[in-house]
Amino acid sequence: MSNLVIVGAQWGDEGKGKVVDILTQKADLVVRFQGGNNAGHTLVVDGQKYALHLVPSGILHPGKIGVVAGGVVIDPEVLLEEIDTLTARGLKVTPEVLLISEKAHVIMPYHRALDQAREGLKGEGRIGTTGRGIGPAYEDKASRIGLRMCDLRDLDSFREKAEAAMAEKMHLLTHFYKADTPNIDQIMAAAAVWQERLVPYLTDTRMFVQKALDEDRRILFEGAQGIQLDIDHGSYPFVTSSNPVAGSVTTGVGLAPQKIQGVLALVKAYSTRVGSGPFPTELSDATGDFMRKQGAEFGTTTGRPRRCGWLDAVVVKTAVDLCGVDHLAVTKLDVLSGLGELKIATHYMLDGEKIDFIPAEVKDAERCQPVYETWPGFFSDISKARKLEDLPDTARRYLDRMSELCGAPLGLVSVGPDREQTIMLHEYF
Repeated sequence: MSNLVIVGAQWGDEGKGKVVDILTQKADLVVRFQGGNNAGHTLVVDGQKYALHLVPSGILHPGKIGVVAGGVVIDPEVLLEEIDTLTARGLKVTPEVLLISEKAHVIMPYHRALDQAREGLKGEGRIGTTGRGIGPAYEDKASRIGLRMCDLRDLDSFREKAEAAMAEKMHLLTHFYKADTPNIDQIMAAAAVWQERLVPYLTDTRMFVQKALDEDRRILFEGAQGIQLDIDHGSYPFVTSSNPVAGSVTTGVGLAPQKIQGVLALVKAYSTRVGSGPFPTELSDATGDFMRKQGAEFGTTTGRPRRCGWLDAVVVKTAVDLCGVDHLAVTKLDVLSGLGELKIATHYMLDGEKIDFIPAEVKDAERCQPVYETWPGFFSDISKARKLEDLPDTARRYLDRMSELCGAPLGLVSVGPDREQTIMLHEYF
């Protein structure tokens, strides 16, 4: 295997950053293929915590190349702040090791303003967006009025395109939302900085990745969010604005489907969700609070507390089917230590009928009652386990049943936040 796609099997926040960081040790390239800075990957290396939002997680490894592909939407201010933060911590983040697609779309200040104004107007009906302008940027992309990173090469043209894209939004922000509006002169002053600092990073990343494939170089394709947040296959409308499914690699990066050689799905040992939307196994009790506290379940990007609940095999099996998953990477198993019993939702009951799928209608999904299997828990510290035999029997039985219900074998198990706190069960390169 010379390439591998990493996806989140639940609602995001499964720990993709750590797993990508581990696998990058044997990879040559790490390619981010969708989403924007609404995603956040937290990594712990030698006790040091790093929070990444746009820069691929493999940047922490010297000599590796990070690629931000055309399917990503980029907020230049966030990207520059991230580059500066990493550089200040002694990491090399130069155009030699970080490549940015010239075709990636730009998140503009008016996208953020519109995103926040819309969400504020919805009140209790809000979706739970991060307000980072991701959705409006993808809207402009689909409407063919978006600005791309390559437009920064010509600031006169950039201004002309920005003014055209702003016209409708300024009317909405001023007259409908009664919100503050960005100023084009301020935008262009910022764009001049973006041009100077980011244009050197721009290239045709599709061609670069294709050449790497032809040379049989080892590539990790890194997704953001999780399958239940996919705009087509998730719990719409409580979703993100892009496609986190593995197949999105083909459009986000630009490669033929048959080039994909493996898919690894990240699965948290329990479930979490940020924002609004159906969450059948949610726990609004002491057990949910225990998971949140033990797992430090607060958003990397937003800081919002995550909703917590039992593992939902219906959700994970959906991801396995949608993405052609080869293995599961189970994360945060250590968080469950201290619980006397563990539960896995095997199916739902809806209006007296047993179902093993997530209804498309939100009102139906919210009425689904999970049906659980109960398994004995464990109390020992498992953070030093480096092979399955080091785990308590009850933890191993829980993992075995998870694999069976979700329809894919285990590839690795994480027992703590650090790189070394990992049980590797499969070699990917």
